[in-house]
Amino acid sequence: MNLVMCKSKIHRARVTESILDYEGSLEIDTDIMKEVGLYPYEKILVVNASNGHRFETYAIPGKAGSRCFKVNGAAAHRASPGDTITVMSFGICTEDEARKISPKIIVMDDKNGIVVRKGRSPLADL
Repeated sequence: MNLVMCKSKIHRARVTESILDYEGSLEIDTDIMKEVGLYPYEKILVVNASNGHRFETYAIPGKAGSRCFKVNGAAAHRASPGDTITVMSFGICTEDEARKISPKIIVMDDKNGIVVRKGRSPLADL
């Protein structure tokens, strides 16, 4: 049997910008994407703690060091600047692989600085 498991999580990030007139996606600081092992254009689930909305989109790399979390396109209806969000990515694996998974989790402060690191980035060996 295959299982869908959490691969990475960015907890309590702050939305820095919402741009409705855009093709879609969530733009994330490249350094933060690398920290948790998110690939450009990888599908993500976004949970907005400020309003309860959940939506799926894909991650695109933002400027390194910018600490940006820009919600683009139709998803901009679901998140506004200042909202607190959690971003998660998932992978499909076997039961044996699932027992060995250690998702990379980071917790952000109110300025999108990393304050807690847990697990290991799936990109650590690349």
